[in-house]
Amino acid sequence: MASGTRELKRRIKSVVSTKKVTKAMEMVAASKMRKAVASVLATRDYSNLAWATIMHLAQRTDSGLHPLLATKEKAENVCLILVSSNRGLCGGFNMQVVQKAIRSIKKHEQTVKVTDVISLGTKGRDIIRGFKFNVVADFKKQDLTLRVADIYSVAHLIIKDFSAGKYDKVFVAFTDFVSSLKQEPRVKQLLPIDQEPDEYLGVVGKSSGVETTKEFIKEKAEKYLQRDGFQFEYIFEPDPKTVLEEMLPRLIETQIYQAVLESEASEHSARMMSMRNASEAATDMISDLTLSYNRARQAGITQEIAEISSAAEALK
Repeated sequence: MASGTRELKRRIKSVVSTKKVTKAMEMVAASKMRKAVASVLATRDYSNLAWATIMHLAQRTDSGLHPLLATKEKAENVCLILVSSNRGLCGGFNMQVVQKAIRSIKKHEQTVKVTDVISLGTKGRDIIRGFKFNVVADFKKQDLTLRVADIYSVAHLIIKDFSAGKYDKVFVAFTDFVSSLKQEPRVKQLLPIDQEPDEYLGVVGKSSGVETTKEFIKEKAEKYLQRDGFQFEYIFEPDPKTVLEEMLPRLIETQIYQAVLESEASEHSARMMSMRNASEAATDMISDLTLSYNRARQAGITQEIAEISSAAEALK
């Protein structure tokens, strides 16, 4: 009995130590989440309006003016940017975005010959490599991305490769931040800039459903430009080609940056909730183990009293 109580005490001490760790990690994740959510909310409207603008440009501009607008009837080479986390302990966050990316790849595999993956985050890279997908580049990702310059390297790579004809389409797989309790994995087409996305392509910052681009453009035009409808023209100075060469790469960088911010807010929210659940589970386990320990101790004391009483009666 003594060995049993010692084992229970050891387990209780171990769980108490684990609870201290999970509670500390929850507080750290909550602090990072607040910073990440503030960054997301500060840039989301700008990113959405920029995407609405670029979609409208695609509708109103000749696709031959810039290679980022060029579309092909059949896409054979595809690149997927996978945004995940560098660390675990965040529940199913990484697996969900990888599964979403794989579903999108399999949806197009009948027409696509090659699908290359560019990873931002080590966990997603390791998982998708386990599914035997080709990871052609791996970029370092910060826990909190504070500057758009941090994603310039990946943006410049995909713009260069797409413009050179290496890829026919470029997607980004990320986790859209809805709330601290809900994060939605999404796949978004970046290139070519197409006004008719398919069912797998969402809009950054939208929390429910997949809307058509026209509805999204109309909503943003009415909200930000104070215009009824969206049938209006752009005036280019000095000329459309020069403006597009300067504008389109910056807008693509903005979209990748926003996708990274959404993923970071989702990651820290998922980790905070996972650590909170772990702390609550540790509390329940400590309660159960303490109850078992008290019962075992009480049983031991009762047995000792019984033995003493029996010995006393035997002496009489």
